[in-house]
Amino acid sequence: MNEILDAILASDTAPEEFAALRVPESYRAVTVRKDEAEMFAGLTTREKDPRKSLHVDEVPVPELGPGEALVAVMASSVNYNSVWTSIFEPLPTFGFLERYGKLSPLAKRHDLPYHIIGSDLAGVVLRTGPGVNSWKPGAEVVAHCLSVELESADGHNDTMLDPEQRIWGFETNFGGLAEIALVKSNQLMPKPTHLSWEEAAAPGLVNSTAYRQLVSRNGAGMKQGDNVLIWGASGGLGSYATQFALAGGANPVCVVSSPQKAEICRRMGAEAIIDRTAEDYKFWKDDGTQDPREWKRFGKKIRELTGGEDVDIVFEHPGRETFGASVYVTRKGGTIVTCASTSGYTHEYDNRYLWMSLKRILGSHFANYREAWEANRLIAKGKIHPTLSKTYRLEDTGQATYDVHHNLHQGKVGVLCLAPEEGMGVRDQAMREQHIDAINLFRDDLSERTDKRSRDVR
Repeated sequence: MNEILDAILASDTAPEEFAALRVPESYRAVTVRKDEAEMFAGLTTREKDPRKSLHVDEVPVPELGPGEALVAVMASSVNYNSVWTSIFEPLPTFGFLERYGKLSPLAKRHDLPYHIIGSDLAGVVLRTGPGVNSWKPGAEVVAHCLSVELESADGHNDTMLDPEQRIWGFETNFGGLAEIALVKSNQLMPKPTHLSWEEAAAPGLVNSTAYRQLVSRNGAGMKQGDNVLIWGASGGLGSYATQFALAGGANPVCVVSSPQKAEICRRMGAEAIIDRTAEDYKFWKDDGTQDPREWKRFGKKIRELTGGEDVDIVFEHPGRETFGASVYVTRKGGTIVTCASTSGYTHEYDNRYLWMSLKRILGSHFANYREAWEANRLIAKGKIHPTLSKTYRLEDTGQATYDVHHNLHQGKVGVLCLAPEEGMGVRDQAMREQHIDAINLFRDDLSERTDKRSRDVR
């Protein structure tokens, strides 16, 4: 690995030199282990600790197949699917690997007693398999997390509809929280040249997800002037939704849970902000009963911020806790677009407010290659910016995942894999200087909060 890292850090290493580098027999990777899948039995979701289930193991380099690439991973990041994998919810991911392994002899590689996780990366191509023509060793890349087989007609209009569609690093093995990753070549995209490795690795999954969910014709098809309710607007997913709304001429109504998170939305450019903790919204009276009076109070607050208008689109991902309120506050003919259920998968709402007001609920899941490419292109052009707040070492991925699990973070949490320190990999310094304040926005907010805590302690 040292020879590979030296070649990458040299920055002038030729493609043929990368092709001649020896690929090691093994590498370090963040894993969960199959024989520990029941380790949290009997505990509540919140009590399950990723620091106990995530390991950094030495694992063998997988066989390279047709249409695939081995990538030296300089940096990765933590997504909520990393949390789900680490706490074995809603079920252990080994079932995904077993099913994939039955597809073909080549897919059998993924069915192992350990699962290398991670659905983001920024790094350098080391090797490509037969049939790969667009990418060469030495190419600096990021990867999106859609893995498809495309042997069925179903996926050829929208690859997300492929029957064998999977999320790399969650439903497949050999993910990005590692020193080397195995990807399909049609997951690769050019690394934005003005970003460091860890910054470039941060947007992938969440940026593409937010793009499809809000902007794409496969999602809500957001237009200028739309009022867009964004839950968790300063979080890993919501921070990109907020940027897309602002960049697209819409009006984001940002829902956050603290004054600090409200301030970061203001610094992104949002004006309509609801601190749900300060307003003390309680959408559930108890575990089985929602409170429509709180939906109405929430809707009234939204209209105060929009000049009397209801929201055209709700960017939904909390799920059970908020879904009833989301359906209620959407305008007549509006859209609730949902991509996750971090507070619970069983959604309940009053259907009268859906059918009688001609609203629609739209499911959205990650993005196809075209959507991911367009989302990455906007990053590369400096129209959308990474929301990286903190970066951990590979050895500390358990703590990074714990932070995301307990919502102790802002924006995205990064992980250095092969990169020895932050700030490396920038190729276009001039462009970086143009956007440096936006690039550092979430870092600066974290520093300010840390400094304030230190002053409070003193």
